[in-house]
Amino acid sequence: MRALLTGWSVFSQLCAADSRIWILIWVSEAGPAQQFTSRVLIFPFRGVLNRNRTTTKTSEVKVDSVGMCAAVYVLSTVTGYVLTSALLLKCPTLLHRKKRETFLCKHISHRGGAGENLENTMAAFRHAVNIGTDMLELDCHLTRDEQVVVSHDANLRRVCGVNAEIANMAYAELPPYLCKLGVTFQKECFCEGGEDKRIPLLRDVFDAFPNTPVNVDIKVNNDKLIKKVSELIIKYDRQHLTVWGNSSNQVVKKCYKENPQIPVLFSFPRVLQLLALFYSGLLPFVPIKEQFLEIPMPSIITKLKEPNSLTKTQRFTIWLADTLLMRKALFQHLTARGLQVYIWVLNDEEDFQRAFDLGATGVMTDFPTKLKDFMDRNGISKLQ
Repeated sequence: MRALLTGWSVFSQLCAADSRIWILIWVSEAGPAQQFTSRVLIFPFRGVLNRNRTTTKTSEVKVDSVGMCAAVYVLSTVTGYVLTSALLLKCPTLLHRKKRETFLCKHISHRGGAGENLENTMAAFRHAVNIGTDMLELDCHLTRDEQVVVSHDANLRRVCGVNAEIANMAYAELPPYLCKLGVTFQKECFCEGGEDKRIPLLRDVFDAFPNTPVNVDIKVNNDKLIKKVSELIIKYDRQHLTVWGNSSNQVVKKCYKENPQIPVLFSFPRVLQLLALFYSGLLPFVPIKEQFLEIPMPSIITKLKEPNSLTKTQRFTIWLADTLLMRKALFQHLTARGLQVYIWVLNDEEDFQRAFDLGATGVMTDFPTKLKDFMDRNGISKLQ
């Protein structure tokens, strides 16, 4: 329908010599794809209060009318925009079709659970799956002989004690993990491993856990790596059980181009763009190709640093980032559109609670047992 009259009001303003009556009509128009616009129509009428005065100057009428009409046009446009944006923020399916969700995850094990087993090992993945994790998060690199391996670091110094690049070594040459590794997102915490210290292949993970969703972080901008990972996902029929991407926008674009059937996550530049759209009110009008928003909780940085090591500027930056990013209205809008929101990497119960209170779909943790116990005690159901 083209001009749906939704309401009208009459306002009057009385002056000493005459009266001005304004008839205000609110019009809402529905265009294609259920896009609603609004505008205000104003009809000025200048009457006579004092019978001794019969007319007013034509020039005065023109100036008043033009100025008032311009002000009302701007006001009505802004008001219509704000109201429409607010409506679509709450009810985005009026404009956008909800994305199809092939799996839902609340419990995500970061690197398989780096606080309970050596990170990115089959032992870690097996432990996480046995306690009932919804998703495994892991990282991928490509060896010299073009094997896709599961490792966070490109250089093996931190995890293996060897100053060598994975890309320069054949898979058979890769050294085992160290017996004890630091947990990146837990202050002064180390994890001691068991017998399994081997760097696994991605195909080993897919083969061992065919029904478990996997979050694949493509760690380097390598076309061959992206192609190899896509081929493995297709081979193991996991397009509906896998999400991939990286903080680099170039990597995410290449992933999407290589196989648009595999869901992608927001890159860092796209997260910044998302926030700009959200705070400007434009987000409800903009289509989104990503299906997963995976973001950190900035406030946890203060827990990882010494109390006096952060400057006032750094503390303010952390506070500002946390305030802008951790928005319940944003998460609710995205989930209403069929996106999933994961917050990483949380290892304390107070942060678990805050993430779920904000409306996050899932929490990524280094301690899968701890998160499971928290969810069980608080009646937070797992979704598959």
